[in-house]
Amino acid sequence: MKLLAQALVLLVAAEHLWFLVLEMFLFTKPIGLKTFHVTEAYARAAAPAMANQGLYNGFLAAGLLWSLLAPPALAFPLQLFFLFCVVVAGVFGAATVSRAILWAQALPAAVAVALVVLTREG
Repeated sequence: MKLLAQALVLLVAAEHLWFLVLEMFLFTKPIGLKTFHVTEAYARAAAPAMANQGLYNGFLAAGLLWSLLAPPALAFPLQLFFLFCVVVAGVFGAATVSRAILWAQALPAAVAVALVVLTREG
């Protein structure tokens, strides 16, 4: 079960690395336009803000990856902190942008929180 918890943390980190790429580099490309349901004109205008948002997703991914490499005493609080940040961001995104964010972002992080807590050593 510990391996499953760590795999889910890694999955959430990978998801946020993808968000970084999508928001920073692909937002004005066809995949970005389709993913975010925006016009090319809107995407060009919003690209700087989306790049900023992508950078924040990168920070979440970096923190989660750091938590997987950290010693156990540090890994647990790091995982909880960054996973809770993802849950909060997902809930806020669901409330302000699209409910799909709740399922794609907040739910995997919440399940990861539960598994990390259940498999805590010591």
